[in-house]
Amino acid sequence: MTVDDCYQIGHVIKTHGLKGEVQLFLDVDNPLTYQEMESMLVQQNDSLIPFFIEHLQINPSKTIVKFEEVDDIEKAKELIASKLFLPLTFLPELEDGDYYLHQLVDMDLYDKGNYIGKVKELFEIGPQELISVIHQEKEILIPIKDEIIQKVDIDNNRIDADIPDGLIDIYLEDEN
Repeated sequence: MTVDDCYQIGHVIKTHGLKGEVQLFLDVDNPLTYQEMESMLVQQNDSLIPFFIEHLQINPSKTIVKFEEVDDIEKAKELIASKLFLPLTFLPELEDGDYYLHQLVDMDLYDKGNYIGKVKELFEIGPQELISVIHQEKEILIPIKDEIIQKVDIDNNRIDADIPDGLIDIYLEDEN
């Protein structure tokens, strides 16, 4: 399984205690949804390794997990900063009109009916999420905001947007 087949749910922050537990940061809407997980994929180097969960404690202030075969602080230290993933098949079904951000990649972006380009990738810069589109051989970054992204049609691979006037022009200006 590769990272492309998965979605990131968080990362390991630090060790917790001396018996192999680690504290996690879960970057998900509702962490309690993941309370019954049996395993997760931990990125080590360029590989995703399945780690089975011995116990998991999720509460508002912190999330603590004990993985099987991680029985001391030294093994736990090796996991610090590791990214945590689950297969895309674990994503809950969404209501009509809702979408996951990863679904936007490779979709066609239109601004007020005019084709802008194909979404190449997503960026998260602080609290702001952006989509990257190549338009007239230049990379254009568009904020993912309800005021801008008007409609996402997964079935037709189309994003309809109302991009603020002048935003695209800033990227297209000569760099002189």
